[in-house]
Amino acid sequence: MHVKQNSKIATKSSSTRTVEHVAIIMDGNGRWAKERGLPRLAGHRAGTDNLRRIIESCVELGIKRLTIYAFSTENWNRPKLEVRGLMRILEDVLDNQLQELHENNVQIHHIGRLDGLSERLANKVQSATSYTRNNTGLVLNVAFNYGGRDEIVHAVKRIVAEGYNPEDITEETINRYLFTAGQPDPDLIIRTSGEIRVSNFLIWQGAYSEWHFTSLYWPEFGPEELRKALDQFQKRERRFGMISEQVS
Repeated sequence: MHVKQNSKIATKSSSTRTVEHVAIIMDGNGRWAKERGLPRLAGHRAGTDNLRRIIESCVELGIKRLTIYAFSTENWNRPKLEVRGLMRILEDVLDNQLQELHENNVQIHHIGRLDGLSERLANKVQSATSYTRNNTGLVLNVAFNYGGRDEIVHAVKRIVAEGYNPEDITEETINRYLFTAGQPDPDLIIRTSGEIRVSNFLIWQGAYSEWHFTSLYWPEFGPEELRKALDQFQKRERRFGMISEQVS
């Protein structure tokens, strides 16, 4: 993965609104595989291959942060064989692609819990984040064993444990205790596969994110589709509760 970094996102729109943070629900791997007579894990591996293309595109387009929904807290309820396969895929990526990501200045950040992962895999996740910590290019947030509600509960427990008075708790307080502490909220959240729901993903951070839904399965969502999503984002008016005249 050798990519050229640009300072600006190239879109067909005349707008120059910057997209700093894109988040993606990478949905539809299993259905993609089923339609081709393949096992579900083949779809997940195809999805991993596609992620590499999207990471390259994000770097080329100058996007600063990419957050991917790789494994939710609810995914533990899937068949055990599939769960084990997903763990193997994550481990394979860490073993085989970490050095390449590092050489391309990508900083890996895990959001979610390490509980439930094997000790070996948890150590590899921690090693990857430590190894790339000082990189200054694309920040890749990997939401693995992540759930939006679980994140908020986790934050509240930490706040209570530190003895905050209720009147001192603000949105900024909660932000500091989320897995994404110190990071800006996503500008754009993309979901593939035709499903139109949040699925417990960044439910605090995505309060005012723009959404892009596509019927394409994740392995089919390539760089050109990403550019189309960014182009649509450029044409939207983000009001954050205000009216158009105020935004203008």
